[in-house]
Amino acid sequence: MRSTLERCLEDLEARLDDEVESALYREWVEFTDGEFEGDIFSPRRARPAPPGIEWPAVRVNQTLDDYDMMALRQFGACSQTLADGTGEMLGVRSSYGTSIIPSLFGVELFIMDDEADTLPTSWPIADTERIEKLVEAGAPDLHRSLGGKTLEMAERFEAIRRAYPKIGRYVHHYHPDLQGPMDIVEVLWGSGLFPDLYDRPELVKAVLELITETYERFLRAWVDIVPWENGRQVHWRLMHAGRIMLRDDSAMNLSPEMFDEFIAPYDQRLLDAFGGGAIHFCGRGDHYIESMSKMDGMHAIAMSQPEYNDMEVIYRHTVDREIKLLGLHRATAEAALSQGRALHGRVHCW
Repeated sequence: MRSTLERCLEDLEARLDDEVESALYREWVEFTDGEFEGDIFSPRRARPAPPGIEWPAVRVNQTLDDYDMMALRQFGACSQTLADGTGEMLGVRSSYGTSIIPSLFGVELFIMDDEADTLPTSWPIADTERIEKLVEAGAPDLHRSLGGKTLEMAERFEAIRRAYPKIGRYVHHYHPDLQGPMDIVEVLWGSGLFPDLYDRPELVKAVLELITETYERFLRAWVDIVPWENGRQVHWRLMHAGRIMLRDDSAMNLSPEMFDEFIAPYDQRLLDAFGGGAIHFCGRGDHYIESMSKMDGMHAIAMSQPEYNDMEVIYRHTVDREIKLLGLHRATAEAALSQGRALHGRVHCW
């Protein structure tokens, strides 16, 4: 008897239309390569493809210890995208939350209540002596805790993509949420990190060195399972040039000078190691966007909450410098256009 996962994968495979998916991919490539000539890039599929069977609703907590449930939830999102006929790219990942790398260092995981249907996080170490011992111990085992699950799930996804030709062609397998070096340090250290940027800057930099090394080792282990596609990557539902999507949420709390000292050098090492990419940040970023935009290999930014930012400053250091803005709120982009602000065909909106 076929499993629920097999029946759902067969349904998804049957609904993937070569003509529709190839056309959408070409549109994204045109935008990513700087050849889009409109104002706002906002593609849609030529037609929706509703499911032929009822897909199960899978909650986050069901996926954390069950690889089939993880696959069902991830591919279920792809099924919904086809049913809606949107212009989102299709993608799956090993989705275990923001503490994948912190879990390698022994943090205690915090599993959210099931009704929240939200990815887990972790308790910070919040102890300077324990932080110092992590530095002394050096690089951790990559298969510890969530690291092992993440790599095992990557193997499962690749096996599925090999077994279903159209899924393998059109459902992209993107790298897990490894955050960015400073974000990882904050998750490990807790809020005590921020005064220690002043009180113990050398210890913070030692931890950043360890985290950056671990990030690179872990992502290379993932790439051994999931080879890079080409010079463009799909991440979330988006496409960007380069290969990695870093996260710099912690940067909102730091001055531009501290961004230059504690974030940019470590982000740059990862951008260099993996052929460039994109950066996501939440909250305010207009105070450090100039520094961020100057990093080599910075091709796109996926920002949240434009209402907290001076968007003219953001535009000056992104679209005016050939850096794409991905997933920007449509109202924000339309407001800029209505005021005569050129976006140069470098803004994507849903």
